[in-house]
Order: sequence, then structure tokens, then C-alpha cells
Amino acid sequence: MPASASFPARVHPLAVAARLIVLALVAALTLIATRDPGQLRWIALLLVAALPAFFAPDHRIAAPLGRFAEVAITGLAAGSVAAAANATISAGFGAEAILPYLVVPLLTAGLQRRATEGAALLGVATVAMVVGGLVVGDGDAVILQPGYLAACGQWLVQGAIITFAADTMRQLMTPVENKPQPYAEATRLLTQLRSVARSLPGATLDPGGISEHLLEELRQVAPGHRAAVLSASGGGRLVVLAQTGAERVDWEVTLDADSAIADAWASQQPQTASRSQARSHQGGDASSLVVPLVAGVRTIGLVILEADVLSAYPSAVVARVTEVTGPAALRLEAALLFDDVRSLATNEERQRLAREIHDGVAQELVMVGYGIDNAQATLPEGADETAEELRTLRGEVTRVITELRLSLFELRSEVDRNGGLAAAIAEYARTLGTSAGLRVHFTFDESTARLPAATEAELLRIAQEAITNARKHAGAANLWVTCTVDPPYAEIEVTDDGKGFADDRPDGRYGLAIMAERAERIRGRLEIRPRHPSGTTVAVVLGTSARRDSVRDSVSAPEGE
Repeated sequence: MPASASFPARVHPLAVAARLIVLALVAALTLIATRDPGQLRWIALLLVAALPAFFAPDHRIAAPLGRFAEVAITGLAAGSVAAAANATISAGFGAEAILPYLVVPLLTAGLQRRATEGAALLGVATVAMVVGGLVVGDGDAVILQPGYLAACGQWLVQGAIITFAADTMRQLMTPVENKPQPYAEATRLLTQLRSVARSLPGATLDPGGISEHLLEELRQVAPGHRAAVLSASGGGRLVVLAQTGAERVDWEVTLDADSAIADAWASQQPQTASRSQARSHQGGDASSLVVPLVAGVRTIGLVILEADVLSAYPSAVVARVTEVTGPAALRLEAALLFDDVRSLATNEERQRLAREIHDGVAQELVMVGYGIDNAQATLPEGADETAEELRTLRGEVTRVITELRLSLFELRSEVDRNGGLAAAIAEYARTLGTSAGLRVHFTFDESTARLPAATEAELLRIAQEAITNARKHAGAANLWVTCTVDPPYAEIEVTDDGKGFADDRPDGRYGLAIMAERAERIRGRLEIRPRHPSGTTVAVVLGTSARRDSVRDSVSAPEGE
């Protein structure tokens, strides 16, 4: 037997018990009404018809056939029982003894959401009652008796109500499940976040700004020579959100090192040490205090305080510092979460735009190009002027398609979690330089520490805009790209040897405005200056100047080397 036709082994004990109880009830009523044990043969037939409901209630063929057999037998039995009961219950009302069983198959079909089957069962029951009233009963046809018609009509109406109300009954019997509504919940939370952001001091949720404010507060509580706020990043490293001090510090940002920073992150308890937490500290007396920023049960950042004296952070100072950092942790977590949501939304929108351009305008332009090629191939001899116009048009279409492809590349470019900012800028500059015939020279000066992901993304976009402007408008032969990263300091510089920046170019002014807005968003500054003897330099600088003795990886090579 095929698997689809085999009987499922699942049995519903409550359904079986309910059917047996109803069978016993109608058997008792039939025997009382007719006083004829022979009429119990109908009960035996109903029991046989109910077997699929007992042993294969979910079978797609046997279970419906069993229900049709039940209503047919019930309808036929109604006439026989009514005729046999005329001696005790006149006018055909004896059918009331067997007809209650009609509810069982109809209710079963309704609870299984089989409205079509329920209607068909009612039709079969009606036909069976007519046949039973005409030919099954002994003697005169009981269908003409008013009691029989009333009983049959009553139970048919009740069966119809049960059939079409069963779905409502099923919903009332089914426990209500609180299904998650992710988009509705996201909308509610984002709406609340917008309202909260507007009510905050300065209406900002910038992690860097909040970190700088925290360091200002801590300066009043625990004066020192150096301080920084760090937060988590990818790859088991920390990123510097803000720092103060007489000079820059290359903090130990790995969480697997033997340091107070790693201990504070793991234990969620303040840690003190009699040495600096910088990788290139010159030695001498030093004290450091590392306080974790804990929001709930999660460490979201660290505060580092250092002084060039011994025992600068006794327990009383540690207590005052933790009083300040406790509330600040919640503020910083909100800012970091908001930053993540903004980055996700921005990346998703960029990917959506890239898909729409690729599937829409780009494909249509390709088809236009094919059309021009076909027109060129079918030109008659002597149409030189038209051929030249078509060649010019084909070249323009090719140029626009190339620009679109480069725009798609720009939209899809992201800072890889493992590759870093310099690698992303290099890939973009190399790709665009190749398309424009530029010789691109790279100089990378990047420490092992990383900037926050949102800051890296903004710096990448600024560099992309500067490189794109040089490729499209400068008419240059060479492009110099310098990337210096030593968190929280960074400087990206793009220089060309072209014709310089034209103040009367509207798209240039718009591009500069975009770069300036991005730089301001990460608290950086945009610098534009001419290059001698020709060309333009566009630079974005973040933070203070870098130390020259920090650990770096430097590469300086022209394109292709």
C-alpha cells in the first residue's frame, strides 16, 4: 500500500470516547422509543461507519468516507425508527431517538475547517432522510407524518448551524498565541527612540560626544594625565571613542592580552594597576584605573584613567568614578544601539538603490546600446553622417553605463571587518583609477587599532567622493591616496595633479557639501587646498595629530606594484 494511502497511527482518545457516548445515548433512546431490539442494527452499522474516526481520524480518504457513511445511515435509520416507534410515539416523532447522532460527523468536519464537506454531508443527510421516510419504514411512509418532518427539519437546521459555527468554536477553543510582529514592534521602538532622542540634552545620540562628556565629568572627580573611553568592535578588539591627555596614547585594545583592560572587561569589576595600559609607554611611575561600563548584564565599554604617580586611585576615588560611570553606561549603550540601527538602515538603503539601478536603468541602457548597434549594422551605404552620429551616441551610452557600474561599485563598497579602512579605500581607488587610466599611488600608515565602524564608514564615503571628483573632473594623470589611522586619530588625503578645483562647477560644490556634512558628523574637519604646481588636495582629519612612535604597518606603492 502506498504511503499516502496508509492509515495514520494517531488516535484521539477524547474523540473516540465522545463518539461512543453518543452511540450509547442514541442506542438507549432507540430501544426506549421502539421497544424493538432489532432496531439496534442501525447502531451497529453506525459503529462500523465510525471505525475510521476511531483509528484513522486524519486520513484524507477513509475519514471523510466514514463521515458520509454515518450521515447516510443516520438518515435512513430515522425513517425505520420513526415507523417502529409509532406504537409508543405517534406522528413520526420517534425519529428524534436516532437523529442526535447527526451532530457527530457534522461537528467533526466543521472543527477540521471542512466547510465544503459539511455542506455535502447536510445534502446526503437530507436525501437519506427522504429515502428512509419513503421506503425504509414498515407500512405507510412516515415522511408524510408531521412529527417526522419536524424532527428531520429540526436536526438539519441544527446541523447547519453546527457546521458553519464550528470554525468560530474552534477559534474559541484554541489558545491565543501571541505571534511576534517584528515590523510593528520595530516601528513602535523606533518611534519611541526618535521622541527620546529629541528630548535629550543637545538632541544627540552620538557615542563620541557622549564619551567626551563623560571624560569631562571624570576629570572633576579623578584628575589624571590620560583618559579614554573604549567600546567593543569586531574581532575581539576595542575602539577608542574619545580620549584626553597631554599626548596621544596607543592603548592596548586586544581583549586577550594580559592587562587590566582585559580583566575589567571579563570580570565587569574596576581594575587598578601600577603600570600604564599603553603599548608604547616610556616607563616611569604610573597608575591606571579601568572601569567597565555595564548596562544590565552586558559590558558595552571601558573607561581608562591614568596618572603618572603611584597609588593615584584608592578605593574612595574608585567609588566616586563608578558613581559617574554607572548612569553613563546606559547613555552610551543607547547611543551605540542607535548608531547600529542607523548603520543597518543606511547599508540596507544603499543595497536597495544598487539593486534598483542594476535591474532598472542599467539594463535599459544596455538595451539602448544594443539598439544603436543594430541600427549601425543596418545602415545603407553612403549614410556616413548618420553612422558618425550613431557612433557618437553609442560612445555616450557606453560612458553612462560605465558610470553606472562604478556607482554600483561605490554603493556596494563597505569597510570589511577584517580588512580595515585602508584596504577598502585602496580597492575603490584602484578600481576607479583603472577605469580612468590614472596612476594611483598609495601610502598607508595604519595601526592595529580600529576606529568605530560608523566612523570608518563615513571616512570611506568621504574618500570615495574625493576620488570620484578627481577621476571625473580633474583631468589628472596621477592620484595620490594617503590613509593614516591611529585611533582616535585618522587622516585621509586624496591629491591629484589635474587642473584644480573650479568654483563654478555646481556638482563640485554639492560634493563638497556632502563631504563636509560627513566630516562634521564624526567630529572631523574637511580641508581643501591647491597642489603646486597643479591639482587639488582634499583631506579629512579626525582627532589630534598622531604619534610617530606607535606600532604601525606602512606601505607605499604605486598602483600595480
